[in-house]
Amino acid sequence: MNRLLKAVLAMCVAICFASAAKAQDVTLTGSGSTFVFPFLSKIASEYNKIVPGVKINYSSVGSGTGIKQISDKSTDFGGTDAPMTEAQLKAAAGGEIIHVPLVMGAVVPIYNVPGVDKALIFSGPVLADIYTGKVNQWNDPAIAKLNPGVNLPAADITVVHRSDGSGTTYVWADYLCKVSPAFAKAPGRGTTLNWPVDNKVGAKGNEGVSGVVQKTPGTIGYVELIYAMQNKIAYGDVVNPAGKTIHASIESVTAAAGSMTSPPADLRMSITNADGEAAYPISAFTYLLVYKNQTDASKGQALTTFLKWAVTDGQKFATDLHYAPLPENIVKLDQSKIESITAK
Repeated sequence: MNRLLKAVLAMCVAICFASAAKAQDVTLTGSGSTFVFPFLSKIASEYNKIVPGVKINYSSVGSGTGIKQISDKSTDFGGTDAPMTEAQLKAAAGGEIIHVPLVMGAVVPIYNVPGVDKALIFSGPVLADIYTGKVNQWNDPAIAKLNPGVNLPAADITVVHRSDGSGTTYVWADYLCKVSPAFAKAPGRGTTLNWPVDNKVGAKGNEGVSGVVQKTPGTIGYVELIYAMQNKIAYGDVVNPAGKTIHASIESVTAAAGSMTSPPADLRMSITNADGEAAYPISAFTYLLVYKNQTDASKGQALTTFLKWAVTDGQKFATDLHYAPLPENIVKLDQSKIESITAK
């Protein structure tokens, strides 16, 4: 009986979504975060099976471009891992923008070190020193101390960073600022940074950073977890504030989210360097950005209906792609935000 009831309820939900969009034949365009691209592509495809009249096109161009394009109304929604600043919010051409947390993920340090066939361990301060040039050899004592018994080569470290405006960069830098006062002073937080390292290479998107590290011995970079796993690139564990060495996983990202017991009203929040013995320290929410007042009623209806599905039923597609589903308290806050969207 329970299975039958669940099946009937699932059918009712599908009918409701289809009914909400039956008068629509619309295309929603979005752009931004490469961090969220694999997940957003998946749920857009799955949603189109339920509501064939709504097509969702998303360009994986980096959070900086996503913020710019939603701000000047070039797109219907934006994707970002870096919450918009107050100045950016005030400059938005279409009025108030709301942040809708969509899913959670991990940023991991990837590397290509010939002769090393086990997962390296990094601490926040060591990663900060690498990305400021203080640690520039793979056999540096600071790295060797964290990895006893590993035969680290006496080779230069080449730092790979994002060349585009990047929410992944923001998450990475947000974490390093919390663990390193020197990093907080320079280069600091941001979606684009002036990296104070001589031996460095810039690449566009998580895809670009993955590609450079995969092909170039001696490199280290930072990407969202799924890019490391899909490309079979080695990535390191990171020591968290409790002193535990943590492997990035759905469980350790969920543990980090558990630290956010009192989310801010606007849902712009950080869970990097979170407390908790099991928390992975470079975890983050990724957001969809939408205007609270929609000027096109048909698109507004299609967008809000999609968002409601994405933060509820759509979450079941997260784990297979190595993202962590939203906690229940964030889903409820998301639903309230989505309900506040109006048209004209």
